[in-house]
Parts: sequence; structure tokens; C-alpha cells
Amino acid sequence: MSVIWTVLVGFIVGVVARFLKPGKDPFGFIITTALGIGGALLATYGGQSLGLYHAGEPAGFIGSVIGAILILVLYNMVAGKKAGS
Repeated sequence: MSVIWTVLVGFIVGVVARFLKPGKDPFGFIITTALGIGGALLATYGGQSLGLYHAGEPAGFIGSVIGAILILVLYNMVAGKKAGS
């Protein structure tokens, strides 16, 4: 059941991140979900390394959305360089 919950929350975080970050990102359900889960992981481990979270403490919803937006920005930087060359 926790896997289903993780996928559901990951999808919601991915949708919110794509909505808040301007630009065209034609991703489907699976990539959007992976984006949200990746954002949560980035926020959790990045927050732990910065001292914002304790070990074993997950990031919150807002932190996960910020992490997902950072992943989108990095993706667009890499994809933009490939398209420009």
C-alpha cells in the first residue's frame, strides 16, 4: 500500500511542479510521477545535507515541489544544450 501512496503523492507533486514552472514540458503520467518522486528524494537528501531535516525525516510537500522544479530546470538546461548544438 505504501508504494501506491508514493506513486500517488509523486504524481501530485510532479503535476504541481509542472504547473508552477513555466515552459513546455510534454511528459506523460510515468515521467511526471518519476519527477515528483525524484523531487521528494532530492528535497529529502538535500535538506538533510543542509541540516534542514534530521536523518530519516522526509521532506514536506513544498520541499518536494521545489525539488521537482529544480529537476525540471536542470532537465531544460541539458535538453536546451542538446537542441542548440
